[in-house]
Amino acid sequence: MKSIPQRTCIGCNIKKDKKDLIRIVKDNQNNISIDRTGKANGRGAYICDSIECLEKAVKNNKIEKSFKMKIDESIYDKLRIEISGK
Repeated sequence: MKSIPQRTCIGCNIKKDKKDLIRIVKDNQNNISIDRTGKANGRGAYICDSIECLEKAVKNNKIEKSFKMKIDESIYDKLRIEISGK
């Protein structure tokens, strides 16, 4: 039986199936984007598909810590729109 990959949400810190989470990706040019396919190249961080988890991650600087870089507020606004506007 094939095992289902597990990932931890950076907002709520709960392990879930990879397919139930959204992947946020930093590519080689330090562009941050949402990867709903889970296959884009780059460093990934996983978050639940809820605005509450995103706000927790923003408040605690979890995304900045995951990508080891300062993230502009406009990128957070873009992530908020993409997650809330399903």
